[in-house]
Amino acid sequence: MTEGLPSDVADVLDVLLSGDDPTHLALRAQVPHLRVRERCRCGCGTAYFELDTTAVEPAPSGPSTVVAAGAQICTENGDCPGEVLVFAQAGYLSWLEVCSWSDDTEVTLALARRALRR
Repeated sequence: MTEGLPSDVADVLDVLLSGDDPTHLALRAQVPHLRVRERCRCGCGTAYFELDTTAVEPAPSGPSTVVAAGAQICTENGDCPGEVLVFAQAGYLSWLEVCSWSDDTEVTLALARRALRR
């Protein structure tokens, strides 16, 4: 998606923002201007973004914080221990969050990436 992002983040954003609706189209246009500012220290892979908002238009997602896209993370055995969500604030990509619903399976961005590629 862009060379400036780590491949795990770029791959997951590519899948989650693949829709043709106006919000996804506008958010995809922001990705080349996106950088990872910080990552969660627990190892889950959650990434917080920095974006040059002067270089891109906001997506038509409204003035508040919204879940712009998301997907369940399902393992090969059919368990769904979590989800991955993309948040936008005031129409701009803000962060990619990996959420765990289970204590039995370690939920990471790497697991989400594998699950979304299937």
